[in-house]
Amino acid sequence: MWGVLLAISCRLRILAGHALQHRVPGSHRVTPRQVIRSYFAIAGMYTLSAALIWGVNTLFLLDAGLDILGVFIANGAFTAGMVVFEIPTGVLADTRGRRASFLLSVGILCATTLGYLAVARSGGGLSAFILVSIVMGLGFTFYSGAVEAWLVDALKHTGHDGPLDRVFARGSMVTGASMLLGTVGGGFLGNVDLALPYLVRTVMLFAVFVVAFFTMRDLGFTPRTLRLGDLPAEMMAVAKASIAYGWRKESVRLLMLVSFFQVGFLTWGWHAWQPYFLDLLGRDLVWVTGVIAAAVSLSTIAGNVLVEWLSKFCSRRTTLLLWVAGLQTLAAVGVGLAGSFWLAVASFIVVTFAMGVTGPTKQAYLHEVIPSDQRASVLSFDSLIGNGGAALSQGGLGYLSRVRSVGDGYVLGGVATIFVLPLLGLLRRLGEPADVIAGKACGCRAASAAQGLPEINQVDATKRQAA
Repeated sequence: MWGVLLAISCRLRILAGHALQHRVPGSHRVTPRQVIRSYFAIAGMYTLSAALIWGVNTLFLLDAGLDILGVFIANGAFTAGMVVFEIPTGVLADTRGRRASFLLSVGILCATTLGYLAVARSGGGLSAFILVSIVMGLGFTFYSGAVEAWLVDALKHTGHDGPLDRVFARGSMVTGASMLLGTVGGGFLGNVDLALPYLVRTVMLFAVFVVAFFTMRDLGFTPRTLRLGDLPAEMMAVAKASIAYGWRKESVRLLMLVSFFQVGFLTWGWHAWQPYFLDLLGRDLVWVTGVIAAAVSLSTIAGNVLVEWLSKFCSRRTTLLLWVAGLQTLAAVGVGLAGSFWLAVASFIVVTFAMGVTGPTKQAYLHEVIPSDQRASVLSFDSLIGNGGAALSQGGLGYLSRVRSVGDGYVLGGVATIFVLPLLGLLRRLGEPADVIAGKACGCRAASAAQGLPEINQVDATKRQAA
C-alpha cells in the first residue's frame, strides 16, 4: 500500500513539475496544457489527502474518547460550519480571487487536521472537537467551486478552444483514482494506528499548498478589494437572489426539500456505518472500512454513469427520481434491519448508488428552471438546505444511536426519506418542461436525464456527488 501511495504521489508531483515550468523566469507564456496539468495535479493531490481520513474518522473520534452521540455532534458541527460559512466564503472567492480562496482552504484544513490530533492526544473532549470541526467546515467552504472556477477562467484566458467536458471528465478520472486510493490507503494506515491517516494527510496538504502557490494564478479574473463593511451587502444580494429565484419558485423549493431529507440522512449514514459495520463483522479490522469506503465511492460513480442509460426508459425526470427515491428508502431501512455484515454493506451500497443517480438528474432539472445569472446563488442555497438537514439528522439520529442502536438510526432515517416521494409527486404534477426527457417513451433513442446541465456543471455536479 505504501508503494502504491508513493507511486501516485510521484505521478502527481511529475504533473506538478511540468505545470511549474510556466513560473520559471523567462519561460514561454502560460498555455492551456499547463493550466490543465496544474488542475490535475492540484485536484488529484487535494482529493488524495482529503480521502485518507474518510473511512476512519468516526473510529478515530470514538478512540479519542467520544461516545457515538458525541461523534455525531462533532460531525454535525462540521456540517453547521459549512452552512454558516458557505455564502461569505463564496463572496471572498468572487472578489479576492479563487487562488486566495483555495490556499486558505488548504491552510485551514492542514491546521485543523493537526488540531484533531492535538485534541485527541490531550484529551480535550467534545467541546474542543466541536470547535475544530467548525473551523474545518470553514476550510471546505473556501474550496467549494474555487478550483473549477479558476480552471475555466484560466482556460478561456489562455485561448483553450476544446470542450470543457473533456477536461472535467479527465479530471474526474484523476480525482476518482485519488479518492479510491485515499480511502483504501487510509484504512490500511488506520489499521496500524488511527492517527497515521491524519499525519499523512497533513503532509499531503502541505505539498498541495506548495504546488498551488506556484502554479495557480487568477488568469482571466481580476480580483477586487473586499472591505469588511461591504460583506453584509454582498451576502444580502446573494440571499435575495436565492429566495427570489429559488425558494419562491415551487419546483425549486420542492427539490430543495428533497435535498433536506436525502442529504440529511445520507450525511449521518456515512458517518454511522464505520462502527456499525465493524460491529456486524465481529472483528476490529480497520482496513475493512477503507475498502468499504472505496466500494461506496464506486457505487456512487456507477449511479452517475448509469443516469444516461436509465433515462432511456423514462419520459420524465420525476419518473427516474421517484423510482430511485423508493429504492433508496427501502435499502436504507434494510441497512438497519439486515443483522448481517454482508447484507448491510450491500444495502448501503444500493443507497449510495441511488444517490449517484439522483444527483445529476436533480441538478439537470434545477439548471433548466434557474436563470443562468442566478445559478450559483440558488445552487449554493440548495446546498445550504441539504447541509441544514444533515446538521439536524446527526444530532437526532446520533441521540437515537446512543439510547437505542445505530441500526435503529438507519431504520428511522430511512423511513424519514419516504417524505421525498410526495414531494416528487407534487413536482411531477407541475408538469414543467424541465421534467421532460428524451427516452423510449418519447420515441427517441437518446438518453438525456442529465441534459440541461451546462458543460462545466454537468461533470462538476457528477463529481461532487461522487466525493
